[in-house]
Amino acid sequence: MGNSKWELVEKYLVRFIREEIEKTHLLRGICGLSGGIDSAVVAILARKALGRRFKAILMPSQYSSPQSVADAEKLCKKFDIPYEIVSIAPLLEAYPIKNKLRLGNFSARMRMAILYDKSAQYKGLVIGTSNKTELLLGYGTLCGDLASALNPIGDLYKTEIFEFARYLGVIEEILNKPPSADLWQGQSDEKELGYSYEEIDPVLMEFVDNRATQKELMEKFDRKLVEFVVKKVYQNQFKRKMPIIAKLKNRTITHDFLYERDIRL
Repeated sequence: MGNSKWELVEKYLVRFIREEIEKTHLLRGICGLSGGIDSAVVAILARKALGRRFKAILMPSQYSSPQSVADAEKLCKKFDIPYEIVSIAPLLEAYPIKNKLRLGNFSARMRMAILYDKSAQYKGLVIGTSNKTELLLGYGTLCGDLASALNPIGDLYKTEIFEFARYLGVIEEILNKPPSADLWQGQSDEKELGYSYEEIDPVLMEFVDNRATQKELMEKFDRKLVEFVVKKVYQNQFKRKMPIIAKLKNRTITHDFLYERDIRL
């Protein structure tokens, strides 16, 4: 993809953030900035869209890498992004968890609780930072990092995020680090998934965007990889939907009471 395409994507997403937030009459936006590439891209776009009406929130824990905070601060200084640091360490100490998966989910939910509280304090909206690969694989925490009021990068695959980030001028420290949610020491996205994003994304693109069948996928890609990707997509559909409401009446929310998000009287 050439820079001209990314220039168009940037203009569209900057406008998307500004217009979607201004529809609510709140005018401000915030997002969690982890020191990773996804939140870096969102923070840059939001700063361009909202100016000083955007703030990044850094929420390290006692398990976070100190380099993550340093990288996030360096990004904020380069792009003149207002930011605030709120440690979640006291919350994790108050509710100790030994299991890594539970600890990661709890940490993600504590961070989102802080973001929504900060959004109330600043009278703004929480801007999401989950990319398309994560959303399709369900690689995120329900009511945690998957929660947001709007998401500018949810239709960009992880490998595209790397290209876009380089175009936007994200600092080398963030561009070059292995993808990680930084939920515990040594945590790695690709180690957890068992495949690299370079392997996963082409399968997802064929399956989702080009509507290839599982049989067609297996003619092009490794069988185990295809089975992994397809299973993840179907297994995690519940994370991409509002809670299921049992239908008892003639107009039920999410079934047939389907107003547009920005409906007005």
